[in-house]
Amino acid sequence: MAKEDVMSAFYRLLHPRPAVLVTCVDREGRPNAIAVSWITPVAREPPTIAICVAKKRYSHGLIAETGEFVVNIPSDELVEAVHFCGTVSGRDVEDKIAKAGLTARPAKVVRAPIIEECPAHIECRVVQVVDCGSHDIFIGQVVAAYADPGAFEGGFWKLEAVRPLLHAGGNAYSRPEPTFKAKGRP
Repeated sequence: MAKEDVMSAFYRLLHPRPAVLVTCVDREGRPNAIAVSWITPVAREPPTIAICVAKKRYSHGLIAETGEFVVNIPSDELVEAVHFCGTVSGRDVEDKIAKAGLTARPAKVVRAPIIEECPAHIECRVVQVVDCGSHDIFIGQVVAAYADPGAFEGGFWKLEAVRPLLHAGGNAYSRPEPTFKAKGRP
């Protein structure tokens, strides 16, 4: 069977992906948030993750300048705020986090804030930047990770309590289905 050429949207073959809000600050401490779905764990030891941010984005400059960011994991209830943060630039909007209807609170370790409404947070310090053309990969060492009680237990999301938001592409989002296990090898 012939396959359809989808080169112009190849990356969407890897969606849906977690939709997160990455918070950062400028040198004066003014916060900003950007929606990101290009995110992945990199290593357990040291605990490391990577986010991809377009070089043209305002948040790219802030993360590059300060070397810190926080990954805030939203529930599906925050879809409108996430979409707002992904389509409106902090260059054009004063206090983008508040305009999105969200609350910035101090993080435990880094200067970038957490988003109070999100059920989980991963605080990072940039340890490497990889130039990938239109985007840079910011590799961040995790310096703190925490979640609301009852949201994440035993290394898994409690999906009956929190449904992490997934991004399918553009303005399309989805929710995770209940987990299931493989039967294992025969």
